[in-house]
Amino acid sequence: MRLKFLTFLLLLAAGALSVKAFYPETVSAETTPDFAQVRIDSTPLDRGDPSRVTSYADVLDSVRPSVVSVMSTRVTRSRGGSPFGPFGDDPFFRRFFGIPEEQQPRERRRQGLGSGVIVSEDGYIITNNHVIEGAEEIRVALADGRDLEAKVVGTDPKTDVAILKIEEDNLPVAVLANSEQIRVGDIVFALGNPLGVGQTVTMGIISATGRQGIRILGAEGYEDFIQTDAAINQGNSGGPLVDAAGRVVGINTAILSRTGGNIGIGFAIPVNLVANVMESLITTGTVERGFLGVNIQDLSSDMAEDFGVKDGRGAIVADILPESPAAGAGLRRGDVIIRIDDRRVENASQLRLTISQKRPGSTIKLTIMRDHEELVKEVVLGSLDQATVAQTELLEGIQVAPVDDEIRRDLELPDEVKGVAVMEVDSASRYAQYLSVGTVIVEINRRQVEDVQTARQSLRRGRNTFLIYHRGSFRFISLTVQQ
Repeated sequence: MRLKFLTFLLLLAAGALSVKAFYPETVSAETTPDFAQVRIDSTPLDRGDPSRVTSYADVLDSVRPSVVSVMSTRVTRSRGGSPFGPFGDDPFFRRFFGIPEEQQPRERRRQGLGSGVIVSEDGYIITNNHVIEGAEEIRVALADGRDLEAKVVGTDPKTDVAILKIEEDNLPVAVLANSEQIRVGDIVFALGNPLGVGQTVTMGIISATGRQGIRILGAEGYEDFIQTDAAINQGNSGGPLVDAAGRVVGINTAILSRTGGNIGIGFAIPVNLVANVMESLITTGTVERGFLGVNIQDLSSDMAEDFGVKDGRGAIVADILPESPAAGAGLRRGDVIIRIDDRRVENASQLRLTISQKRPGSTIKLTIMRDHEELVKEVVLGSLDQATVAQTELLEGIQVAPVDDEIRRDLELPDEVKGVAVMEVDSASRYAQYLSVGTVIVEINRRQVEDVQTARQSLRRGRNTFLIYHRGSFRFISLTVQQ
């Protein structure tokens, strides 16, 4: 029995020695195993470090007084309902039965609430267009209790920016930062008056930059949003998004939510874009945008190799409008625009946004890839307003204009081709793969298209049959319209 016990002890000792041989030493927080050079810092956090930030109150004190509540009043007019149902609106029916004329229109005053930020000592305020759109009266409430009437200087629905003006002295003013210098992970604060509870500050980080294609502003909008998880709710719209130095980096605009409440996905317009729009609205009353005259699309990885673009960034020129600045500069279908001046072009949306921020008449340098060779073209931009004055959006992202003598000549159309011509196509439009620039819509649902109005009247929700003329031939296509 004793012999068996000694044998067991010897075996146990041998096993312990073999385990130690296989694991020569224990890996501690200060050592790194040979198979991976992992960087480890096991130093305890010094929570008594006086340099560690424990409050941003002093930083926010510099910007909070410049944040205002924007109260808008909209007046809607409607007639009272008739006790005789739908026939009560028929004049013959009313005369036959001796029913008095309709009541006078009823007026209803609807109140809206948003936020804004004072950016100049003479009273200019930045807010969102949707905060004051359609308002007949606008008032702003300052943080110090002052309540003032505000006038609209100008609005830009395509960026959702509006500029207001108040006449008052001793105004607190916010400082604008350079939004191109922000980085994902930076601490930011959203200020405003959410849900009418009073001025509120929420904290988060910059979750992403350059968010595009969200379609918050529609097919014609210019999106380049800052995404943040700082809580943004109804009433925050138009308020500032500020950095850890108390400077404005964006204007809070929208959230993504299935419930209407904040779920941590909010969007703000970069302040550089806002400042560009503000300057134009103050100096001219409108936003003047540059016009290149190209139909562009994103560069896929497969196409990047075919077109000789190694890093896969850029925008392909799919079509060129006749007599446009692009045509005059010698651009061709298949050119890949990779740089505007010294700025790299990432995709089609970014190119469109960059061109929109250039003034008409300005000269830009386009770096393009053509047949695997890099070329530089100088282009004098036209005016987007003048180029689209006769254009109307028929479908989402599809701009059309009636075929006139000039369009007929530019597109070399036969006399029998009548209808509306596609003048501009947003590459993000669901119809972009079916309707390209230069296509003429001749019939919709077997009805002749005479102008934009008849084209719209012919559309119906769901499946529609189009007769189009493109590149010398007629053909039918079927589109599902979601409007």
